[in-house]
Amino acid sequence: MNTYKLHFIPLGGIIGVTKNMYVYELYENDKLKDILIVDCGIGFPLEKELGVDFIIPDITYLRDKVDKIRAIILSHGHEDHTSALPYHYTALGRPPVYASKLTSVFVENKFKEFNQHIKVNEVDYAKEYQFGDFRINFIRMTHSIPDTMHILIKTPVGNIYHGTDFKLDLTPPYGHSPDFYSITKAGHDGVLCLMSDCLGAERPGLTLSESIVGQTFEDEMRKTKGKFIMTTFSSNISRIRQCVESAIKFNRKIVFLGRSMRENTRLAAEIGYLPIPQSLTAKEEDLNRLPPNKICLIVAGSQGQYGSALSKLAHKQNLHVKIKPGDRVFFSSDPIPGNENEVYTLIEELVVQGADVIYSDIADQLHSSGHGNQEDLKFLARFTNPQYFIPIGGTVRHQQQYEKIISDMGYNKDNFFLLEEGETVWFGQGKKGYKGDTIETNNIYVDAYGVGDVGNVVLRDRKTLSTEGIVFAFLIVDNMGRLTDRPRIFSRGFVYEKGENRLFEQATQLIEQITKPKREKILDVHNIEREVISDLEEFFYKERGRRPLVIVEVVQQ
Repeated sequence: MNTYKLHFIPLGGIIGVTKNMYVYELYENDKLKDILIVDCGIGFPLEKELGVDFIIPDITYLRDKVDKIRAIILSHGHEDHTSALPYHYTALGRPPVYASKLTSVFVENKFKEFNQHIKVNEVDYAKEYQFGDFRINFIRMTHSIPDTMHILIKTPVGNIYHGTDFKLDLTPPYGHSPDFYSITKAGHDGVLCLMSDCLGAERPGLTLSESIVGQTFEDEMRKTKGKFIMTTFSSNISRIRQCVESAIKFNRKIVFLGRSMRENTRLAAEIGYLPIPQSLTAKEEDLNRLPPNKICLIVAGSQGQYGSALSKLAHKQNLHVKIKPGDRVFFSSDPIPGNENEVYTLIEELVVQGADVIYSDIADQLHSSGHGNQEDLKFLARFTNPQYFIPIGGTVRHQQQYEKIISDMGYNKDNFFLLEEGETVWFGQGKKGYKGDTIETNNIYVDAYGVGDVGNVVLRDRKTLSTEGIVFAFLIVDNMGRLTDRPRIFSRGFVYEKGENRLFEQATQLIEQITKPKREKILDVHNIEREVISDLEEFFYKERGRRPLVIVEVVQQ
């Protein structure tokens, strides 16, 4: 008789909100048989991770198991669930990819940007799919983007309900309501473990319907005398469509700012998800010829990203659009945890220019979260009635709050697994769940120059440059390591020019002491560099209380 085990491995998204990637491994008689991957998204850098554009999951664990990967499933079209796939797809063996209609369009277009090709299989909700010994049903769900899915993963060990980002929206402005029949049927048939979104676990009640926001757009646009500017995620097509419909009602010309915003809205329009009359669209360069009260701008950059379309508006870098008194800027999204400083800094810049800035801290119903509040989470737990719970897609505090509210419903706290990235869970015979070994994972940084070239040392140096400055020392030595000329020292961003002379004269004397021959044999140039760097760092800290990045170049004649 064959025995099966199921292994759950979060390679991203478990406590970082973004960079979602989840791996399910099925073992038969202790041999790895099948792998299923759910999502493959990017993460956003912290403020201290200077120069990093975004982060992608570490797939090192999977590299020697590529032949076992049966499929990749993408739950919805947000970038933190899809946009790392072009970086990893070839390394993962190019397995078949399955997604809903809008998600498929977004992903195929993302691959084109990388000069790659992929054909995503559009899912049929009425069909059960077989990937090795995994059997999969897709369940319609509501979120802040249309065509979001939950995934029922049936295995010989038991059924897993993968309930990524969701809210229970009974009146979505477009698309289908949640498929409550399939959700409750899954619970009736038996769910071994619920992987549940937990980002809204601190908020009481039910999440507002997305339709609420549409009425807010209409009410506020009616009383806006200048330009109406709305910012949200560029993939939030439902929110964008409601803003477009309000603009149509008030005969405002619609302009999309930001490459991602233009591209996503173009794709959504092509498949009928974003109908816009041609007569009410305008180009960015035509805005100077339009009266402000006839303009509606829908802008990317709601998370305060440096260089985004909204950032350029706030910093007066857009050639065609200037913020003026009477303009109203709506932040129709909340900051992702960790992005608060960037968002509030942007708000300050817009206010200084005279804009009336409206955001969720000072007004209600500007944004309806795509993540379920406590009652949404309780409903999903009760409908599926699982044996085990694993909260995903939140931070540590969200996980702990999720455990509290669900255990208050009578579920045993021993049946919760609060994981960190790389921590794994096994489900074995008798449907027993237990923690497994931790898989080593690292952040893979992506910047303008490549993937994975930025490591901790590079980030440390960038941080030092931004705060402490840099000092260069140029030394010419003979084959005994003796100076043949006085060292040359200069700096950038370290000390004011008038204060350099005395300080650098002392530093020069220190270098001369270091390079005096200590013994009658040829000295190693690299040893000289290391010793000079170490002593200069200590000297500058003692004299100025700062540790600049010290670079020493030694040339041996």
